[in-house]
Amino acid sequence: MTLRYARMSVADLDDVSRIENAVYTHPWTRGNFADSLAAGNLAWVVREDGRLLAYCVVMMSPDDAHLLNISVDAPAQHRGIGRELLAWVADQTLAAGVPAVLLEVRVSNTRALQMYERAGYVRIGLRRSYYPAMEGREDAIVMRKTLMANEESA
Repeated sequence: MTLRYARMSVADLDDVSRIENAVYTHPWTRGNFADSLAAGNLAWVVREDGRLLAYCVVMMSPDDAHLLNISVDAPAQHRGIGRELLAWVADQTLAAGVPAVLLEVRVSNTRALQMYERAGYVRIGLRRSYYPAMEGREDAIVMRKTLMANEESA
């Protein structure tokens, strides 16, 4: 499999929205992605033979890169693309000189939790009622992966 990584652009948003709506019960809207790009967040798409298979959105700060969204199209799942995209995010974070990646994941998303833990993420907290759910709200597990040692805190 030859995957190509590229910066997400407005031209990608129809495909991104199609995937988002197919894989999530409470998806981001096309406007959420457009706003994220306009705000200067980093976003990448993954293509194979021209077809968009996956994407992610990352908000950089001096202390960590906050992985806001990472998704793989349902027919492309179970091929290691999510794991590879997660490694790509870590590489881009390191290249930017940012020492860690932070993310939230639904407590019910056991597949994602396992993938993140295998990738070296550790649980550091819980955000109560963070995600909308079919019945009310769902908690999020906060996870962090340290990529480089921080300078000593002031």
